[in-house]
Amino acid sequence: VQLVEFGRGLVQAGGSLRLSCAASGSTFSINTMGWYRQAPGKQRELVTTITNGGSTYYADSVKGRFTISRDKARNTMYLQMNSLTPEDTAVYYCYARAYGVGYWGQGTQVTVSS
Repeated sequence: VQLVEFGRGLVQAGGSLRLSCAASGSTFSINTMGWYRQAPGKQRELVTTITNGGSTYYADSVKGRFTISRDKARNTMYLQMNSLTPEDTAVYYCYARAYGVGYWGQGTQVTVSS
């Protein structure tokens, strides 16, 4: 499974941004996809996940502001981010799990200015 993120950008606080993650390869084997992020000097943290059945999980820090979705026909996952704050500044990584193996995208930078 290969993952490529799109949608890096610089946005002002309070703004919105949408990230995309295109999956290729053995996409039929994917059961869960999600987004992680890593801010400077911090550990990578889980942001949100979505299962094949559509069940979602959100970290408390993004609940009500971020929305994850997935278009299986296009093998693409999205992360809609609203009401962004400088604390959301990080490199965002697309993640997929297939047959117990995790796959990562290369990461895309999101910078929120105050």
